[in-house]
Amino acid sequence: MKKIINTSKAPAPIGPYNQAVLSNNILYISGQIPLDPTSGKLIEGNIKKETLQCMDNLNAILQAADMSFEDVVKATIFVKDMNSFSDINEIYGSFFNPETAPARETVEVSNLPKFVNVEISMIAVR
Repeated sequence: MKKIINTSKAPAPIGPYNQAVLSNNILYISGQIPLDPTSGKLIEGNIKKETLQCMDNLNAILQAADMSFEDVVKATIFVKDMNSFSDINEIYGSFFNPETAPARETVEVSNLPKFVNVEISMIAVR
């Protein structure tokens, strides 16, 4: 059984997918880009602000599923330039307790949706 999770506090999907799917107490969150759900505009020009918007979007989706970052067991960060890793890591890390932080990989890619610099997806478990 699966339940679709959507919230107006995160950007609406830009394709044939949902913000998240809850199945057997596992929440699969689609990749979030630095798109402001209120204005519909991309946050650009500052990787820390871009990462913060991604994390805010993820937080909104987690909350819509009655979950939090403490429930996250796996994260994937896609980045356009690995030289941005330390700035991304600083913002990303501020959302987690280091002792209970999730597993994670960070992958440099050539392009992302809307040609953004960072996209983050997560899996959480109740």
